[in-house]
Amino acid sequence: MKRLALLAVLSFAASTALAFHCPADMKKIDAALPKAKLSASQMSEVKKLRADGEKLHKAGKHQDSVDTLAKAMKILNIK
Repeated sequence: MKRLALLAVLSFAASTALAFHCPADMKKIDAALPKAKLSASQMSEVKKLRADGEKLHKAGKHQDSVDTLAKAMKILNIK
């Protein structure tokens, strides 16, 4: 029973950590966009991924949001 309670607490902590990760990634993308040297199609893709990531975050789908924002960050070459 103690292990189950510990697992529940750790799962909650992990999901909370991801929830705060999304806004940080969005800020990194927003900061990099003005100085990014991308093609029009790449810029469009980054903006779409950024918007999709924010929607997913607001919907509580934090892992999907992190994954989507990571794709935008890869295009922008953000580590």
